Amino acid sequence: MLISVLGLFQQMYEMNRAYLWFMEVEFTFLGTGTSQGVPIIGCACEVCQSENTRDQRLRVSLWVKAGGATVVIDTGPDFRQQCLRARVDALDAVVFTHEHKDHVAGLDDIRPFNFRSRKDMPVFATERVEQALQREFKYIFEADYPGVPRVQLHRIAEEPFAIGDARWWPLPVLHHKLPVLGFRIGGLAYITDANQLSPLALERLDGVDVLVLNALRRESHISHFTLEQALEWASKIGARQTYFTHISHQLGFHDSVNAELPDGVALAYDGLVGTAHGVGLD
Repeated sequence: MLISVLGLFQQMYEMNRAYLWFMEVEFTFLGTGTSQGVPIIGCACEVCQSENTRDQRLRVSLWVKAGGATVVIDTGPDFRQQCLRARVDALDAVVFTHEHKDHVAGLDDIRPFNFRSRKDMPVFATERVEQALQREFKYIFEADYPGVPRVQLHRIAEEPFAIGDARWWPLPVLHHKLPVLGFRIGGLAYITDANQLSPLALERLDGVDVLVLNALRRESHISHFTLEQALEWASKIGARQTYFTHISHQLGFHDSVNAELPDGVALAYDGLVGTAHGVGLD
């Protein structure tokens, strides 16, 4: 009897492993712009004056559906507008890459999700990002009155963590000297605000299906990959599909730049929806 029960548990474990290994990950780019967005206030350049909606970029954020959970990576200053535009009506967690304002400033707008779910919002962040949130949103953590955003902090570092039935693998990178996390979920990898990839990140990128990587502009930058550098990394990593995000008006028109890119590489744009297939890490 004991042997048969153990056999059943083993079978269930193997089935669950297979599901996680081959699960699909759906994603939507809520924003693909740099820290000022595109267009930039007061800028009269051709890109900022473009009427092509793909040249109009809110601050970077990604909406991910994986393992039965709906998650947003980063809540920048456009978070409310992004959720309304993409019709995000439920959210199971927020994951932060780092503490810069263009990635965290919209945290207060989780309140409607608190009200709808009647639960605190799980927030996954490193210790340094936690400290920044507690400093910049002091009222969230100290005030106790109706209407304050409710969060439940989950500290992360370099070890994998679970949200729903999906395992998230941190991808340590550097944004000049600032440590930042990208993430791999199943066959999807998302890296923004980076100009160096760590050996651990490269190891965890092996076999990725869809890669998202920042490509700020053509000219060199102290803390972001240029278009040329991003193309080099895309070639080395070899994902089936690579999208570039965190894009400045200095990069040029969306359609013109896209026409220069090789097969399997494209600029992301706000509202782009995709699916990553294939393997995750075990």
